[in-house]
Amino acid sequence: MRPSLLDPLFAPASVIPGVGPRVAALLGRFLGDGGEPIVRDVLFHLPHAVIDRRVRPPLWALPQSGTVTVEGVVERHEPPPVGSRAPWRVILAEGGAAVQVVYFHARADWMLKLFPVGARRIVSGAVEWFDLRPQISHPDYVLAPERAGDLPALEPVYGGTAGLSPKVLRKAIVAALARLPELPEWIPADLRAREHWPSFSDALRQVHEPAEPADADPKGPAWRRLAFDEMLASQLALGLVRASARRVRGEAWRPAGAVAAALRAALPFAPTSSQEQAIAEISADLGSETRMIRLLQGDVGSGKTLVALFAMAAVAEAGGQAALMAPTELLARQHFATMAPLAEAAGLEIRLLTGKDKPAERAEAIAAIAAGRTRLVVGTHALFQGEVAFKRLGLAVVDEQHRFGVHQRLALSAKGMNPDLLVMTATPIPRTLVLSWFGDMDVSRLTEKPAGRRPIDTRLVSLDRLPELVARIGGALAAGEKAYWVCPLVSESEQSDLAAAEERHAALRRTFGEKAVLVHGRMSAAAKEAAMERFRSGNGMVLVATTVIEVGVDVPDATIIVIEHAERFGLAQLHQLRGRVGRGAARSSCILLYRGPLGETARARLEIMRETEDGFRIAEEDLRLRGEGDLLGTRQSGVPGFRIARADLHAELLPVARDAARLILSHGPQLEGERAEALKLLLYLFGRDDAVRLMRSG
Repeated sequence: MRPSLLDPLFAPASVIPGVGPRVAALLGRFLGDGGEPIVRDVLFHLPHAVIDRRVRPPLWALPQSGTVTVEGVVERHEPPPVGSRAPWRVILAEGGAAVQVVYFHARADWMLKLFPVGARRIVSGAVEWFDLRPQISHPDYVLAPERAGDLPALEPVYGGTAGLSPKVLRKAIVAALARLPELPEWIPADLRAREHWPSFSDALRQVHEPAEPADADPKGPAWRRLAFDEMLASQLALGLVRASARRVRGEAWRPAGAVAAALRAALPFAPTSSQEQAIAEISADLGSETRMIRLLQGDVGSGKTLVALFAMAAVAEAGGQAALMAPTELLARQHFATMAPLAEAAGLEIRLLTGKDKPAERAEAIAAIAAGRTRLVVGTHALFQGEVAFKRLGLAVVDEQHRFGVHQRLALSAKGMNPDLLVMTATPIPRTLVLSWFGDMDVSRLTEKPAGRRPIDTRLVSLDRLPELVARIGGALAAGEKAYWVCPLVSESEQSDLAAAEERHAALRRTFGEKAVLVHGRMSAAAKEAAMERFRSGNGMVLVATTVIEVGVDVPDATIIVIEHAERFGLAQLHQLRGRVGRGAARSSCILLYRGPLGETARARLEIMRETEDGFRIAEEDLRLRGEGDLLGTRQSGVPGFRIARADLHAELLPVARDAARLILSHGPQLEGERAEALKLLLYLFGRDDAVRLMRSG
């Protein structure tokens, strides 16, 4: 049971004044997983900037740019001519100087009421200069002097979502702060004193209601305190789950080696040296009585599936069962297609279990798994749910693809199954982040591409050259090549992404006719599969898609990928998309189509893509240039990072949090006393409920 002290924070966000069903739905869309948000979610949404409205220069000394607060007399209005697109201008004067306050599409009655001629007004907003005259366009605040107290001196700025006004969001946050209880301290006094950290509640108040801009700085004491709390909760939870997993003795799987030899004989090429090293590391783990919990990191096309098959085959030969769980049915089918011929050549039966199986086939497969006749199974997460029961599950392989949280992955043991665990990720994760996302899991890295893979020629092309590009692709199609055309990430709205894809598909159809095929995330699984099949078979030659093709698509004879508005994508995502080509023997190319002029950071990112195909270097650069939040796309996509802590700014706190967690757990998981109760509050606050259960059960 969660302590009642936390009830005000775990109440639905709809209890906050001004948060009705519509606002709650909007908050849920960008604060959580789309479900009903709670008060804690609102408080954990920290500002990304602070506007300082204390800058109050006289009108004759306005800066070239920046936010200012000015006061003057409304001298006159300059309405636009009828039918003109010109803005409405209000001239505010004081001490022989003036500033123009500019509004586009303004209503006359509203403007004259807001700015009565001869009245004094305080205006706060961004100043800029136009034709050597200062102007403030659409100011944030327009107030009569007697209402000057309504103007915040420092105003936090928050990320939002379409339909949610900043004022409504700010009002909700202020109301949520009023519900914040004082919590007992879980950080040791000496660490708090050394870092000058406020209490948890004071830290949240400081960040949301800063007295100075530094109070809301991610590098300031208040934010660092909250980042450390989040890291400590994560490291404690990982430590508890890992200790629980380690306490359960694993089985030692020691195969004779005949199946591995048969697999090698069936391979059309020799494994790379990093594949061999990973196979050896996993074999050593499997042969030990300590339960394996290992992360297999491999870049796009580095051959993780083959390494997983060797691990699964070892367990099967030693008398156990092994299951591979993929995040999507498409990906599960792809893994199965890769593994099945090799497994059969080695004399192993392998089954695919998906939601599309006919009832009779499914029942027969489930019976074979339960009886232990089927040793190898591939499927989605449904493999570990409901009616599927294994006779002797020895190894669970989880193809993570940044869709499964580490705590869900490690919670398999909580379901009463204690297999060895191998987690695969195709996202090259910088070393600085492995610790934060995966705790102290053992890590194997695949750093080479399999034999026969050719480099991908990556080029930057301006959208101005679109007709020329389409003509070149036409030539490639005539020569029998296939191409992907990935449409821009217009916004976080699926609707607008879809519109962009449909528009590009319609344009390409006018040139290529039925050869242009469309795939997007809102299509039914059957329609998506039918479109993919047309592309695979060659009836379709250009696949126009949203980022739905980022994972799980393998068409070796596709040799061109065009990524439209490449400047809008994260580096890691561009790298994932580029990995859709270069899978066959033919030379492949990736066209990064951008709209100029590019900013300095955008150009630097695209140049990195042109320079290297090393996913680990790309991930490090992405972290350096954009920060952790954007590393794999948006946080809403389930980034396995944190809400508050940022790896680019708070990385040095991670070892401190890990050491603190180790020290706490060195006394055993069944903690007692006031500090233990405080730590349980911490775990609940950051959503680590499973860890509290482990803490209680010891």
